[in-house]
Amino acid sequence: MKVFTEGQMPKPDPESAQSVSAGDKTGLSNRHARIQQMLKSKGFVTIEHLAREFGVTPQTIRRDINSLSKAGLIQRFHGGAGVSSSTENVAYTERKIICFHEKRKIARMVAEQIPDHASLFINIGTTTEAVAQALVDHKRLRVITNNLNVATILSSNRNFEVIVAGGLVRHRDGGLIGEATIDFIQQFRVDIGIIGISGIDHDGALLDFDYREVRAARAIIDNSRKVFLAADHTKFGRNAMVRLGDMNEIDALFTDQQPSASMTEVLSHADVQLFVAG
Repeated sequence: MKVFTEGQMPKPDPESAQSVSAGDKTGLSNRHARIQQMLKSKGFVTIEHLAREFGVTPQTIRRDINSLSKAGLIQRFHGGAGVSSSTENVAYTERKIICFHEKRKIARMVAEQIPDHASLFINIGTTTEAVAQALVDHKRLRVITNNLNVATILSSNRNFEVIVAGGLVRHRDGGLIGEATIDFIQQFRVDIGIIGISGIDHDGALLDFDYREVRAARAIIDNSRKVFLAADHTKFGRNAMVRLGDMNEIDALFTDQQPSASMTEVLSHADVQLFVAG
């Protein structure tokens, strides 16, 4: 139950009240259909953009998104919505802004657990890029990465040794993938592997979209003494078709919200240390 103090009472949504009183189910259905079409073409759209597009309040759009998300038609994100698909990820430029502040909080938590003079793997992902940014003030890190963005961020510290894996450059996000990438990663054995993930199934399975990216991440897990998983709350229960591994292969999970009771039980059974921002 929410308790509001004086001056904090939520204001009514005039547009919503009008639609309910008029019983305009057709208009609502048409708006839902158009929202889905926009997400399919753009991958991700903010609440503010949708509100302007349809001439309604952000509160109305949030209700639309909640309804479509519960029906499994779209995926709700902080500040907007994206396509719900097990075969295709949201575009990199859109993933950069999804849960932006939450990723920064997660990154700071990860950085606090990384000692100076450590050796690290850091893989592909917008959350791992945030981790890289949080690590720039560390001392004498040696980092192997298959993420060109991570390499660029960390190379600003002259005391770091940054080693970039070879392989095929994925133009959409600067990720390096392929057999050459895997072979390169397998030459090392590091203190900590830091990975991101696209989805965490209800049973603790770690899921992603690109099997080539998954194979590189698999090599990172296999060649790290400890594995840190950085994942915001939208990744829990998200579906993706390629299996990376299981939660019992992770030493620590860093996220921004307390997971559900069932997921907490999975983490406990897998003996995963849980870090929650805030």
